[in-house]
Amino acid sequence: MIAKIPFGSTGHESSRIIFGAAALGGMKQDRADSTIELVRSYGINHFDVAASYGEAELRLADFLSDHRQEVFLASKTRDRRGSEARASIERSLTRMNTGQLDLIQFHNLAQDSDWDTVMAPGGALEAAMQARDEGLVRFIGVTGHGTRIAEMHLKSLTRFDFASVLLPYSYMSMQDPRYANEFETLYQHCQDRKIAMQTIKSTAKRRWRPEAEDKKFSWYEPLREPSAIINAVHWVLKRPGVFLNSTSDATLLKLVLDAANQFEAADVSDIESKVTADVKSNGVEPLFFRGELDDVQGLNGVSR
Repeated sequence: MIAKIPFGSTGHESSRIIFGAAALGGMKQDRADSTIELVRSYGINHFDVAASYGEAELRLADFLSDHRQEVFLASKTRDRRGSEARASIERSLTRMNTGQLDLIQFHNLAQDSDWDTVMAPGGALEAAMQARDEGLVRFIGVTGHGTRIAEMHLKSLTRFDFASVLLPYSYMSMQDPRYANEFETLYQHCQDRKIAMQTIKSTAKRRWRPEAEDKKFSWYEPLREPSAIINAVHWVLKRPGVFLNSTSDATLLKLVLDAANQFEAADVSDIESKVTADVKSNGVEPLFFRGELDDVQGLNGVSR
């Protein structure tokens, strides 16, 4: 079974792999049910979804009707203004047929103008705090992509005691010296303050090339070589206290789960050299370039 550790100061022991329920967004219900069953068989007890992940929230509803107390349930809103964020939270609760979210997160809060709106009077933070006071949500977090997101999360944590952050963390993302420095500062801050750190893009290969004919289940091309996936997962899990959110490409989900399941018994002393070799042999490229390509555009206009 995949190990569990404290999810920050929430009091919940979460599996180190968090199920990225974006994978359910385009599925029929029967396949979604079997995917949830697979995830649960590895001991995963933390699901991360979002209002914008297609039909994902609806696909969770049947499972949650019988097993709500068995999982830590997180969703996200992209809305920046308070009234719209409140409506998004209520809609998520209705779609998942539950009375409470364990965590509501501001989705991809990576731009200064969005940040200003969220934090201002009448903004999404005020609405989330009200929802928390009413018992609709328990905790509030923040997520994001791009080369500025570690810096932005540090800025957010000076304004409010967020329970969690979520951001890219991979060998390739840490080759940007500025990002690496800001990530390390954020990581230490989270460790010191008992703030949960969730990581994404661990198994990303590169942005899709125009000539690619593969079926696309995420906005970026993922690694598919099993040994490279194992190494990428172990590289992330080697860092104490972080969580790894699974890919939205469900065809790779079992490989990620198996890799995490093997981690405790694995020898990761030379994982850096293995991942370095994988980067070269698989043609891995950065997903984000500071000041040039610093945002995402997901399938059907949905960023993930």
